[in-house]
Amino acid sequence: MAKAQELAGDRVVEVAAGDVGGQVLAAGLIDEVRMDVVPVVFGSGKRFFGSVHAQHLLEDPDVVIHGNRVLHLRYRVRR
Repeated sequence: MAKAQELAGDRVVEVAAGDVGGQVLAAGLIDEVRMDVVPVVFGSGKRFFGSVHAQHLLEDPDVVIHGNRVLHLRYRVRR
């Protein structure tokens, strides 16, 4: 993350979900979480943030965009 922030300068660093996203969330380096929700149930799969063990609270969504069969959400991470 330090290298990504150095290279980004004043721009935004984005991290995908999954194990890496979970590690960065657990380290307290995430300011917001963005999700796209679609009406599909797979029945199995991977957890959105990998195996995060601690509780991380999100604020109420500050952006909610209804698309065609998709819901775009943006949450600030509660500190």
